[in-house]
Amino acid sequence: MDKKYLSELFSACLDADYYHVENGASFAHLRDGDVLYIFFEKSNGYEDWYNNLSYRAVPRGREGDEWFCHEGFLRVFESVLPYLEALISSKSVRKIITVGYSHGGALALLCHEYIWYTREDIRENIEGYGFGCPRVVRGRVENEDERWRNFFVIRNIDDLVTYLPPALLGYRHKGRLFEIGKRGKYSQIDAHRAENYTFELEN
Repeated sequence: MDKKYLSELFSACLDADYYHVENGASFAHLRDGDVLYIFFEKSNGYEDWYNNLSYRAVPRGREGDEWFCHEGFLRVFESVLPYLEALISSKSVRKIITVGYSHGGALALLCHEYIWYTREDIRENIEGYGFGCPRVVRGRVENEDERWRNFFVIRNIDDLVTYLPPALLGYRHKGRLFEIGKRGKYSQIDAHRAENYTFELEN
């Protein structure tokens, strides 16, 4: 994994000019030729925290392809989706990269799966990155290794958020876990701070 590339994506995610829509959802997008970047912001208010703590597992709600995920994150993603559907479905887009930090990482994971499901023609050209990403999906999902094959959970090793909701409730990370930092270097709270992700990605 190229840490310089990850550092650039994380910096772009922090610096993006976000749209704020229903249910506290915050997203941004950038087009570079036939490549579409979609960014999701970290928690930025009470409504986001309400959704973060709504961790009851609910069906994804897709007929014939149901699986269970975090209720709050799904609610926020479904608020964002109408603003992104046309961009994602555009046949002029040949590669899509989703990026999110913290709460936004969870949305990036759900968006990555939506793209995998709806854009079968570019499945080899979708990537996703969840920095400080919480767990989103409960239990196993059909073809999960394919759905999230190119989604990366970036964890500063002791980051508390990346261990929530607890595995005891059946939640698991999907995709590939990439760890940075050193165990015991930060408290579980400090390990989640953006400046410490930036430091570990740049060093």
